[in-house]
Amino acid sequence: MKTYTIIGGVNGTGKSSLTGVLKTQTTDLGQIMDVDKITAENGGSAILGGKIALERIRACLDKGISFTQETTLSGHKTEITAQEAREKGYSVRLYYIGLDSVEECLQRIENRVAHGGHNIHEEDVQRRFAGRWDAVMKILPYCDEAHFFDNYNGFVEVAEYVNGEMIIKGDKIPAWVLELRDFLLHIY
Repeated sequence: MKTYTIIGGVNGTGKSSLTGVLKTQTTDLGQIMDVDKITAENGGSAILGGKIALERIRACLDKGISFTQETTLSGHKTEITAQEAREKGYSVRLYYIGLDSVEECLQRIENRVAHGGHNIHEEDVQRRFAGRWDAVMKILPYCDEAHFFDNYNGFVEVAEYVNGEMIIKGDKIPAWVLELRDFLLHIY
């Protein structure tokens, strides 16, 4: 089965790290689109990196190849891609990574930069954090499965979304999961 896997979350939540974990656990990720990595490999131009990623996604869709995309979900392109993938017979799944506060995201980005990684403007992180539940809601209708991971201290699956219902897992429930659950209850 061809699969479109979305690894989503606000900047600094650990999307690339989760991709690394998933690569050891599953064999159906297909081609992985990490715009940050593509950008670094192509001279550091974010515009060029984004363009190349979009071209690779288009090629996968046209050829029916499984692929994975890391994304903040902040634009409309992932929603359009998910819709097209569904129309082309793909199974669409979301792995979403959350943290309780924008400060945690910013601290992780600061740590990444201190170790030679890329920076993200604080205003962009704040905007994406504030709009994260709206962004998730744009994608969920296209997902055959959705799994939610907390990354406070390593990746822990804390919820899944099945048949229009959020199912919370485990005893320790992060505040962001309760926020998302309440958001979903008010939408539906």
